[in-house]
Amino acid sequence: MQSFELPVGHTAFVFPGQGSQSPGMGLSVHDASPAARAVFAEADDVLGRPMTDLCLRAPADVLEDTATAQPAILTVSVATLAAIHERAAETGQEIAPVVVAGHSLGEFTAMVAAGVLDFPTALRLVQERGTLMRQAGEERPGGMAAVIGLDDDTLREVCEEASDHGIVTVANLNCPGQVVISGEVEALVRAMGLATARGARKVIRLPVSIASHSPLMGGVSTRLSALLAKIPLREPGIPVVANGTGAVLGTVDEIRTELTLQVQQPVEWTRSVGLMVTLGATTFVEIGPGSVLGGLIRRIDRTATVRSGQDVLVAWPEA
Repeated sequence: MQSFELPVGHTAFVFPGQGSQSPGMGLSVHDASPAARAVFAEADDVLGRPMTDLCLRAPADVLEDTATAQPAILTVSVATLAAIHERAAETGQEIAPVVVAGHSLGEFTAMVAAGVLDFPTALRLVQERGTLMRQAGEERPGGMAAVIGLDDDTLREVCEEASDHGIVTVANLNCPGQVVISGEVEALVRAMGLATARGARKVIRLPVSIASHSPLMGGVSTRLSALLAKIPLREPGIPVVANGTGAVLGTVDEIRTELTLQVQQPVEWTRSVGLMVTLGATTFVEIGPGSVLGGLIRRIDRTATVRSGQDVLVAWPEA
């Protein structure tokens, strides 16, 4: 791969959420970077769990558990970020993203990158978030479905029509023509049928029993609010774009509110990417497992340059 530099003042760092996990997802960065290995070791110590082994060697079914997937994704993402900073220091290059953002769970990684949370605090918080979400899914089972090829307004109308069967709502506005809906099973199934009838090209039930980013997560928000009230947060050193509003988070109070409510509110990813472009981002680096965000960003802005964190490490100029 040809080497390249991250354009200072025009690079955004973005961090993926749950669903990006896969077996072996941390292996290459663990083997390549002492800084990354230190992050994995710290995760083991902080949680008292074999996070390194889970990230490097756990099978897919183990990683599907939300209480494992969430801290594992955070760990791999922070380890990759540490490796990028390590490589930059070795080669005397400046790493200065103009803005950061994360999709759902990835927003907590963005807070680490911006200096709002330290890694151990974020790790404990995210493990508790995953546990609370799993419990909420057990108490009030739900589901999610991806809808392709239907505009946002029509899909909102579909959810409203299906709501006589229970709670169902738009959950993730990922990119134009790709939206995820979430809610109680009967209402979700009804909405899926209505979406197909209204002309959706494809409707796909996701393999989850948790209705993320819906009112079914209200109890999780309440518990997170209590946890966040006890955690000292710092002002962001880098602008952070919020999932819930697609706007820059300017104060600690705004951040606390965002991290409390985002689990039950829609992810405004299309709006978030649009704002990052407005702020000057022309290159987006997806830092963490998978490449889902890169694909979404290309659909939102076809002029954007998209890289994965692993690609950045492989292509980095030699010292």
